[in-house]
Amino acid sequence: MTTDLPYAADAEVSLAYDELEVLRLQYEKELAQAHVTVQTKFNYAWGLVKSPMRGHQVEGVRLLQDLYRAEPTRRRECLYYLALGHYKMGNFDEAKKFNGLLMEKEPTNMQAQSLSQLIDQGVAREGYIGMALVGGAAAVGTLILASLIRRATRK
Repeated sequence: MTTDLPYAADAEVSLAYDELEVLRLQYEKELAQAHVTVQTKFNYAWGLVKSPMRGHQVEGVRLLQDLYRAEPTRRRECLYYLALGHYKMGNFDEAKKFNGLLMEKEPTNMQAQSLSQLIDQGVAREGYIGMALVGGAAAVGTLILASLIRRATRK
């Protein structure tokens, strides 16, 4: 999924495996020492959210939620990446909520504005898929009903 929106590049670009591994090892090292710095936790969460793997994204969002609650100074960054993580997982309502909070604080934030457009596109795409599924189910139901009626009239 490519986009001509320049500011939402995080939605499309993942870290290389080696880059994410460096962040994971640093996080686990500090975790083993019972003191994970805010920066290390944020960096690891950021890398996980950017991953194409849903399990990584879920863990990244969980870490970002922890940071959001515990670190008021990092809330702005957390809001954007929480919105991005939920967008990438297809949780468009949650993505919209977090991005909306960021846009309330920073209405001219270009990242948030372009992510908002991506979220709206995702909601529209999801709606089209839903309509196609409903339409397909209705068509199958009509065929089954027509078949039953035809059998009943032959008897």
